[in-house]
Amino acid sequence: MSDTRARRGRPRGFDRDAALTAATRLFWERGYEATSVGELTEAMGIRPGSLYAAFGDKKSLFKEVVHGYGRSPVGAFMSVALDEEPTAHGAFARILREAAANYADPSHPAGCLTISAATNVTPQDADVAAFLRDLRNKNLDVFEARLQAARQAGELPATADPRAMASYFAAIIQGMSQRACDGASAAELTGIAELALTAWPVAGAVGTRRPAAGRRRRPPPVP
Repeated sequence: MSDTRARRGRPRGFDRDAALTAATRLFWERGYEATSVGELTEAMGIRPGSLYAAFGDKKSLFKEVVHGYGRSPVGAFMSVALDEEPTAHGAFARILREAAANYADPSHPAGCLTISAATNVTPQDADVAAFLRDLRNKNLDVFEARLQAARQAGELPATADPRAMASYFAAIIQGMSQRACDGASAAELTGIAELALTAWPVAGAVGTRRPAAGRRRRPPPVP
């Protein structure tokens, strides 16, 4: 009798991973604020009670979605590039080129979930925006650390500013995500990536910028 009552009291089972995948897509497409609990439970194929029992609440579910996204191939490609590429230039070139491909990939929503999912939230959900902002700032710190190591190793000139470079590449990546959300193709994003890489400082060169292509020296005045 007690076993029967226990079985009756248990929530209906569901595939947790499949439910998280559905929630990820919905948050990615619509953002945190525009996604309701009703829409989430419908997409996940569960009842509201099961959502709260399994994930806590909408904010907790969102945070779990974001952490899972960060471990997935489309969310972890930056850290993988930083780990695998032997040079900082190779790492950032790979990051930008893979961002161009990933952000415009039609197999999933455009752009980056961590960048775009909480751009507009109400004051009571400001902690959600802060959660994503903290993650992005941690990425910025990781960028800076890799660039500092590159400067110490002589890959970058001593005059290079790792923090400014990290902020620059972070801004490019965030802009590429937004362009993808606005309908930019992978080809357009790749063009942005290649143009951004031309700003990479050259070790051993005078100053920290590559010379501008096509710039001509003025002829001396005619006496």
